[in-house]
Amino acid sequence: MIRRNAVHIMAITLWTSAMVVPQATAAWDDLLKQGQQLLEGQNRSEQSETAVPAGMDTGTLARGLKEALRVGGERAIGQLATTDGYYGRPDVRIPLPGMLESGAGLLRRAGLESYVETFERSMNRAAEQAISEATPVFLDTLEQMTLEDARRIYSGGDNAATEYFRDKTSTRLQQRMQPLISEAMSASGVSLAYEALVQQAESYLPMLQGFSPDLNEHVTSRALEGLFLRLGEEERLIRQQPAARTTELLKQVFGS
Repeated sequence: MIRRNAVHIMAITLWTSAMVVPQATAAWDDLLKQGQQLLEGQNRSEQSETAVPAGMDTGTLARGLKEALRVGGERAIGQLATTDGYYGRPDVRIPLPGMLESGAGLLRRAGLESYVETFERSMNRAAEQAISEATPVFLDTLEQMTLEDARRIYSGGDNAATEYFRDKTSTRLQQRMQPLISEAMSASGVSLAYEALVQQAESYLPMLQGFSPDLNEHVTSRALEGLFLRLGEEERLIRQQPAARTTELLKQVFGS
């Protein structure tokens, strides 16, 4: 027991040390993020628009676009809802929350690699269990799409539909998924483990109080980021790759 407590104290000490990042480093990180966002915005604005096929009536165009979004959404959600749908894929894997991620390397070198991996895996498993809840929200959004929405999205860049979904569904998805993620993490003990870490860290360094992010919000927001990333990939495939147009309507609207 003494040895276990010592290891836990070492873990907290290493974690809190990693969390005390100089303000200059944080400011530099913020600047880099702002630059990346500007570049991403510029890239989106520079994407070539898709011309509406000659003779294509608006109704057919709308049905084709909705079909593309339905197919892309099903593929994206299906990939993420499987075991390791998040955890096994580095581009969507949900990292440890806040500055705990900065100290993860130190924790692993201190012999706590299995503890860190179990914690991280449990967060991702919760997202994998909850992500299927996105399906009815997506389908409802498709039903509400207007003809004008469809024409504008079709003629937009490669991620125009994904951005439309992000704008229309983010709040509803957050509200729908967060309770399920919270329930899954509570059942597996992740929430209690995180709260214990935070409490001990704040007792060692009171200045950290209020800087630890809400775990449920962290996992939910990262899960949605992964979903929109996958949806964007599927949208680009349907727009650019004939092989991804797996229905006759998709071939009619986007070409075969």
